[in-house]
Amino acid sequence: MSGWSVGDIPDLRGRTAVVTGANSGIGYATARELARAGARTVLACRDAGRAAAALDRIRAELPHVVVEFAALDLGSLASVREFAANWQGLPLDLLVNNAGVMALPFDRTADGFETQFGVNHLGHFALTGLLLPSLLAAPAARVVTVASMAHTLANIDIVDLNNERRYRPWVAYARSKTANLLFVHELARRAAATGVPLVAAAAHPGYAATSLTTRGPLMRGRQGAQRFYETGNRIFGQSAAAGALPTLYAATAPGVRPDDFYGPRVLMWRGAPARSWRASWTRHDVAGERLWAASEQVTGVRFGALEG
Repeated sequence: MSGWSVGDIPDLRGRTAVVTGANSGIGYATARELARAGARTVLACRDAGRAAAALDRIRAELPHVVVEFAALDLGSLASVREFAANWQGLPLDLLVNNAGVMALPFDRTADGFETQFGVNHLGHFALTGLLLPSLLAAPAARVVTVASMAHTLANIDIVDLNNERRYRPWVAYARSKTANLLFVHELARRAAATGVPLVAAAAHPGYAATSLTTRGPLMRGRQGAQRFYETGNRIFGQSAAAGALPTLYAATAPGVRPDDFYGPRVLMWRGAPARSWRASWTRHDVAGERLWAASEQVTGVRFGALEG
């Protein structure tokens, strides 16, 4: 995979992809390149106006591609269920669980979950489970979940998944990203155990210069921190297009294995995609099983085809 770029994405004509949070940043870059390669690409976004602007930008650059918008608010299980119901069981070749929030002040989703855990993990857990029949209706489907190297800052606390005992924005974010990797690990393990032909993999962008890093300080009214991250983005960050490469590799490259984790090659910070190191706790079977059970319980979503 040395030097891999978007030019190496295979022909995706005849395939369908859903990318969550695709109206900006890494999600937008991911959706654009999947569409460029020929996939019918659905931008699953909360803000219809921003999604429409993203569609306009893609169509202006690539007038012959097939891109669509579908409403999805990962902070609302009702919205997740509506999205899945509207899909009507049609085959889905690729689900990219990209959307996320980072280091926000404490808040709750529409269903009462801490926002970072609720949006970053539970929303995508429920979406994947509800779309599982559609994924299994397609040959060689993949689920790619975008995590972060920030997962190394904290393991999940299985008895305090909503971070209620002591809320620290970055710790809560790190726990949600650990949850992403545990979800991928357990999804891959269950697919293998039941013989389901599904590849579940993960990716991270390294340090990408997107608005995700500045939104939390802005919401907390910390202008100094906001300026700090803006400066870091300018000096150290790679572009959103470069940050999307590990996701695109995990989504399209041959040889991607279940539970693989991809990130930038150079110090896991920037450069072409490569298999990435991850904390040992993200491959812990018991932790994955416990998180899965807790997620099923609070979302009410079960992965029937993966139950042995």
